[in-house]
Parts: sequence; structure tokens; C-alpha cells
Amino acid sequence: MNSGKNKKYSKNQLLWAGLLFDLIGMTSFVFPPIDIIWAPLSAFLMIKMYKGDVGKIAGLISFVEEIVPGLDFFPSFTLTWLYVHIWKKK
Repeated sequence: MNSGKNKKYSKNQLLWAGLLFDLIGMTSFVFPPIDIIWAPLSAFLMIKMYKGDVGKIAGLISFVEEIVPGLDFFPSFTLTWLYVHIWKKK
């Protein structure tokens, strides 16, 4: 099983990108049709940011979270970063 760490990007780059992507996802509260484009894009980005099983599972969660109305408050990118870099180490 792959740890999910991405050697192409630093830990800080992944965090800042994740925060930005979570903010983009939350904009659908103001403009809901953005989810039609953002849901598959967020899944793709998550898979690229976090390799292996972590990225695949997080990508699926991100897609569902964005496509289902009312779940956009869930910061999937930030929580995935916390899982990979903080919680999983313990």
C-alpha cells in the first residue's frame, strides 16, 4: 500500500494547494452549477496530489463530496493532507 506522499510537491505546497482547492469547492454555496465541473476536476487533482490508495480513496470522497448538494463544507483536500502528513505518522 502506498503512503500517499507525493515526491513532486513539498508538504507546504500540497497544503496551500489543498486550502485553495477547498475554497474553490466551497464557492458552490454561492454558485451551485460549478459542482458539475469541479467534482470530477477535484477528484482528478486529489489523485494527482496523493499517489496510490490514499489518492484514489480521497479522489472518490472528493468527487462525492462535491457532487452531492450540501456537502461542500467538508474540506476534503485539507483533511487528506492532515491524514497523510500528521495523523498517519502516529
